[in-house]
Amino acid sequence: MGAQLSQFFPPDPSLTESNLEPQDGKVFLVTGGYSGIGLELTKMLYGAHGRVYVAGPSPDRAHHAIKDIRTANPSSRGTLDFVYLQLADLNSVKEAATEFKTKESKLDVLWNNAGVSWPPLGSVSKQGTELQLATNCLGPFLLTQLLLPLLEKAATDSPSASVRVVWTSSQIIELQPPPGGINMAEVRSPPRHRGRNYINSKIGNCLLASELARRVGPSLGIISVVQNPGGAVTNLFRHVLWMKYLSYPLLNPPKKTAYTELYAGLSPDITIQQNGCYIFPWGRIARDTDIDKSLLESMKSKQDGGNGRAKEFWEYCEDKTRDYC
Repeated sequence: MGAQLSQFFPPDPSLTESNLEPQDGKVFLVTGGYSGIGLELTKMLYGAHGRVYVAGPSPDRAHHAIKDIRTANPSSRGTLDFVYLQLADLNSVKEAATEFKTKESKLDVLWNNAGVSWPPLGSVSKQGTELQLATNCLGPFLLTQLLLPLLEKAATDSPSASVRVVWTSSQIIELQPPPGGINMAEVRSPPRHRGRNYINSKIGNCLLASELARRVGPSLGIISVVQNPGGAVTNLFRHVLWMKYLSYPLLNPPKKTAYTELYAGLSPDITIQQNGCYIFPWGRIARDTDIDKSLLESMKSKQDGGNGRAKEFWEYCEDKTRDYC
């Protein structure tokens, strides 16, 4: 209970724009980087002189945000650019990765920030997959796989544990965890229940983070972590306004929650030994004892005392995206 309360009422962040080191020469990609939490993160990265790409489905909103950020940071030595991306369309994900590769030869940090929550019942992706699973898991999974060579290139020329993939989960998975950590039967055949589908997709982000850490950490030195940014006043719950109003007293300005993502992507606290870890608001490495037991077991491999669900979910995502790799 203490760990849950501390996520609702976190201590002050240890890493903010005020003590962030200059990021000259670093290349960053933030999905959903022109609105909500992603926008606040983009501001911090550009203010620290990074080369920042924002990816999403709205060129107009992206270019408007880019113009505003540049105007507010006239002394930045960084750059800002836009990549068109529809996470719910695997063809678009592939095209976005191809476009990014024409602009950059390396990638230092990928923030899989964008997502969708509780869309109208029956909503599906371009390929016919339940929309939350497609947008929150399959799209980010494919994007990460396609950009892995650029992450690997950055890792060969960068300090240890500085090249990272950051996945985004939600505290709801610890408040209402299904038995076994994730219900693979519901993943394969989604129920007509928006909340259960959302929870499965957010647990999926945890599993992908831990499994990627196992697969690329030892060999490539790439860090993969998952974070609960904390509750924020954004349009994430635009499809369920009652939930937004009910939780409003516990919600925070997006800038506060962006500190969690900033920490996950750039804090030197996270080393190779912490690869695959879970980050709490506003930037704290969770201990195993802080994480729901069933979730922790699903994040661990069978060799490490887990139930192997992370590997199973990874292979499911591989199968669903195989034709686009």
